[in-house]
Amino acid sequence: MYTKKTYSAFQMAIWTRYETLLFTIIILAVVAAYYFLDLAWLKIPWTPLALIGTAVAFVIGFQNNSAYGRIWEARKIWGGIVNTSRTFGMFVQDMLTNEHAAKSLSDKELQTEIKTLTYRHIAWMTALRHAMRAKKPWETTVGHRTNQEWDVRPPEHDADLADNLQPYLSKADLNEILEKDNKQTALLYKQSHHLRRLKEQGLIWEFSFLELEAVLQELFTLQGKSERIKNFPYPRHFATLNHFFMWIFVLLLPLALVPQFGEIGNEISENHPLVGNLFVWLSIPFYVIVAWIFHTMERIGRTGENPFEGTANDVPISTIARGIEIDLRQNLGENKDEIPTQFPVKYHVQF
Repeated sequence: MYTKKTYSAFQMAIWTRYETLLFTIIILAVVAAYYFLDLAWLKIPWTPLALIGTAVAFVIGFQNNSAYGRIWEARKIWGGIVNTSRTFGMFVQDMLTNEHAAKSLSDKELQTEIKTLTYRHIAWMTALRHAMRAKKPWETTVGHRTNQEWDVRPPEHDADLADNLQPYLSKADLNEILEKDNKQTALLYKQSHHLRRLKEQGLIWEFSFLELEAVLQELFTLQGKSERIKNFPYPRHFATLNHFFMWIFVLLLPLALVPQFGEIGNEISENHPLVGNLFVWLSIPFYVIVAWIFHTMERIGRTGENPFEGTANDVPISTIARGIEIDLRQNLGENKDEIPTQFPVKYHVQF
């Protein structure tokens, strides 16, 4: 039976199997040339290669730290959306009353207004997550063949925004929102206009209106932060050069590693001729391990550059948004049968 750590290691091995095969082919070609063609003279000293490896390790570490910073900031932003959404749902239910109304509404009419505001907020989250999943030219990780063959993709890539918004908006509001370029912004404007009308009718006390507007302001702030990460990519000169530097190191490494193992084999040959003659072939697993580590660390950094792209390592904004929707609708008193279920987990991945 697989443990979680064993399964994760297995997934990592599968995720990098094409590159691992390429590294194996590279080192096999170099060792075979060294062994059969007597190319002992074709080597480079360790000192310059060590300097290159140190520089590559530094830039990969910088890339990974920057990528993790973007992921962590995105997670904090959507954590803020969770808290602010729950606050909004609570405020709407408790601040929308007949206490100061010029004309009282029935309980059913009040509940309709509350439901309209709550559903529009769910529509805002839906529009925002669709906007965050929109494809950008610099987002290429989701197109990697390992993601394609596993069909690792967020639900937004298989759904139409209009269809997802339709259950939460009136037909007139839906048509109006779909005409806007920034649909999530348009929905917050609609929320503010609606709250103002309720305040003018006395259904929301003026102080409560200010509190609700402050919540909308916070949602605008969180939306803007999320859009900033989405629309401003990790600087391409860093990302591209890191990739090239890593491959320069990986391709030069055999020219230092294989001769070193050959020299060790020559020393062993004095006492153990057979072992010494074949010792150079042991450079194959060592090279594959070192190359795999450098490449995998660099690839992890590239994978984390865009935390909303929709890959297995991104912030699960679809799951977060659906979780908020479930909370809000349950607190409206809806039956569980009427509420959508959480998005399924696939290959231990949340989207």
